[in-house]
Amino acid sequence: MWATALWAALLAPVCLWLSARVIGQRRRAQVPIGTGGDAALERAVRAQANFAEYVPFALLLMALAEAAGAPGWALHPPGALLLAGRIAHGSGLMRVPEDFRFRIFGMMATFGAIGWGALACLVAGTIGWR
Repeated sequence: MWATALWAALLAPVCLWLSARVIGQRRRAQVPIGTGGDAALERAVRAQANFAEYVPFALLLMALAEAAGAPGWALHPPGALLLAGRIAHGSGLMRVPEDFRFRIFGMMATFGAIGWGALACLVAGTIGWR
């Protein structure tokens, strides 16, 4: 599962970046838990949570497809979409004023990666890759 492992490794710094933003905003706002009504902290928390909500499922689909024989060329496009989408979405959500274009692109790319991963699993489960 080298293709999925590669994209998971490339997504890890994005997770760390989003997490560091939450920590920084918590320190700035002096809010140990929750958001305390702080708008910037709320944005940082949601950007990190959104990453945590979508990335594991997308990587799981990719890993299942790869385990079922999907070749790397079929998994690199959804990995690239996922990476670009999560960076764009996180950047867009934390901007003030917010730029919805980044969020829209981010979600479209993420949904594209999930759809691609699901299709790869369907191919693997029905006609196979070999």
